[in-house]
Amino acid sequence: MTSNNPIALSEPKKRVSLQSQVTWGQRTVTVGGDAPVRVQSMTNTDTEDAIGTAIQVKELANAGSEMVRITVNTPEAAKAVPYIREQLDRMGVDVPLIGDFHFNGHRLLTEFPECAEALSKYRINPGNVGKGDKRDRQFGMMIEAAMRWNKAIRIGVNWGSLDQELLANMMDENSQRVVPWDAKPVMYNALIVSALASAHRAQEMGLPAHQIALSCKVSGVQDLIAVYRELGRRCDYPLHLGLTEAGMGTKGTVASSVALAVLLQEGIGDTIRVSLTPAPGESRTQEVVIASEILQALGLRKFVPSVTACPGCGRTTSTTFQELTQQIDNFLRERMPVWKHRYPGVENLKVAVMGCIVNGPGESKHADIGISLPGTGEAPAAPVFIDGEKSMTLRGEAIAADFQRVVENYIDQRFGSSNEVATS
Repeated sequence: MTSNNPIALSEPKKRVSLQSQVTWGQRTVTVGGDAPVRVQSMTNTDTEDAIGTAIQVKELANAGSEMVRITVNTPEAAKAVPYIREQLDRMGVDVPLIGDFHFNGHRLLTEFPECAEALSKYRINPGNVGKGDKRDRQFGMMIEAAMRWNKAIRIGVNWGSLDQELLANMMDENSQRVVPWDAKPVMYNALIVSALASAHRAQEMGLPAHQIALSCKVSGVQDLIAVYRELGRRCDYPLHLGLTEAGMGTKGTVASSVALAVLLQEGIGDTIRVSLTPAPGESRTQEVVIASEILQALGLRKFVPSVTACPGCGRTTSTTFQELTQQIDNFLRERMPVWKHRYPGVENLKVAVMGCIVNGPGESKHADIGISLPGTGEAPAAPVFIDGEKSMTLRGEAIAADFQRVVENYIDQRFGSSNEVATS
């Protein structure tokens, strides 16, 4: 039985949030409001190594990170921050830097004003700003620095470093309920209360609401979804999403993708980070690639041309198809830092790399440009489809290199003219 109504496209909702700006030099990154969901990342270098940190920041920025967080944990690290910023500026990398402060941030921001000025945003963890009478004073010193230098802040609560005094008080209050909650909902509420109370305190001191973002990070998928749904309901601050300690490889990738996708589909989240533990020798940029892929898969952003590729089966018995797909995907990512400036709109390109004749020609015709190998044995002869029409057949041992040249020429012809019109 058929329906008379078309099937509606499921599109992410948009939570209403304040709009803030993170700036450095001539670059402004808008967060919240109608701005796109932004990708963040964090270095794992020793910040005292200014050159090594600047190099990794550049790598992360080139991979697509729109803000990069760096650890600022010692006086030596604080002294290095201006030099990191200076080195980045020399390299033409204008990505904003976020300083990650715990325990001694009040002192570092006060005693090293060059550090406070060189950063574009401060991350403050309410659970690590001091205990007892020191808490309000030390938190206040960090807010004063933000106001003095006109910087945005992220109040980042983490369940691994949650304010234990606050949690204990809320557990005591819960025990007085007629029907006490389970411990986990109390912990959820403590995370949210910690973030909101700190934000309100910052506003009371004079920091504008639009310069405040919040996060309440946990390491469980269902925990994260529950906390952020409630946090999003209770406030209109921009929200930063991410599973803390997501893990390595497949586990970290899948858990982050599942949790963030659910929340983003509901319109919750203004910036995201995928906190992967890199495998030994693995590039730190992998977390940026995954974050970008999550947003692109949901249709929220476009970062690189999308590659449609079949998984392979008994009809693709050699490694030719796998190698070709990997080479094309790597080629597109490596060229994007150049293309995105030279060819506006190139990120919307659709490329197909298919392994056999079953779905290969059809998928290639649906793409802007596609290549289809013949299947079993994958003899070195592959038709290329451009804008839905067969254009040529590539043969020989250099199919990958030849196809790359075809893609590059297609991009220049299609997007080069729009670039000339846009800049004329």
